[in-house]
Amino acid sequence: MDTDLTGKLLIALPGIGDTRFARSVILVCAHSPEFAMGIVLNKPMAHLRLPQLFEQLDVPIEADVPDTFVLDGGPVSSDRGFVLHTDDVYNEGASLPVEGDICMTATRDILHAMGSVQPPRRSVLALGYSGWGAGQLEVELAENAWLVCDLDPELIFSSAHERKWRHALGRLGIDSARLQVDPGNA
Repeated sequence: MDTDLTGKLLIALPGIGDTRFARSVILVCAHSPEFAMGIVLNKPMAHLRLPQLFEQLDVPIEADVPDTFVLDGGPVSSDRGFVLHTDDVYNEGASLPVEGDICMTATRDILHAMGSVQPPRRSVLALGYSGWGAGQLEVELAENAWLVCDLDPELIFSSAHERKWRHALGRLGIDSARLQVDPGNA
C-alpha cells in the first residue's frame, strides 16, 4: 500500500488480536514507508486529569485549564506527552501539521500555551503513542485489523470517549452490533 495515512483515523475491528487496541480509534499523525505513529483517542487514563498533570509538572496556569482526562495514547514512550491541538498555537519546528487545522506537538511549550490566557482553541493531551515499523501497519490493514476513515475533529476533542469507537464506525455506515469477531466458513 503506497497510501499516506497521515491525518486518517484507524478504527480497530473486533478481531484485532491485541487487547491493548481493542475498540481503539487512532489518529495517524505520521506515516511513511519506514514507520507510522498515531495517538489513541478514546482511552482516557482514569487516574489522571489535565490540571493534576499540570500541577505535577509545575506548568504555570494563568487561566482555567479544562478538567479533562489525559489520554493513554499508546504503549510507546508512555512517559512522554503528545498534544493534539488546533493550529492557532503553532511552533514551527516543534509542531507537526497532521491534517487541516490539527497539529501535534510534543514539547513542553505547548503545555505552557495550554495553561496560558491564549490557549489553543481545542487541545487534548496523551501520554504515549502507538507506533509501527516499516510495513507493519500495512500488514495489519491487509489482515483486516483496522478500518480507515477520514478525520473528524469531534473524535479527537470530544470527551465522550466511550462513544468514539461506535461514532467512527458510524461514519463508515457500519453498525457495531453487526460486526463479527471471527468470520464464518462456507
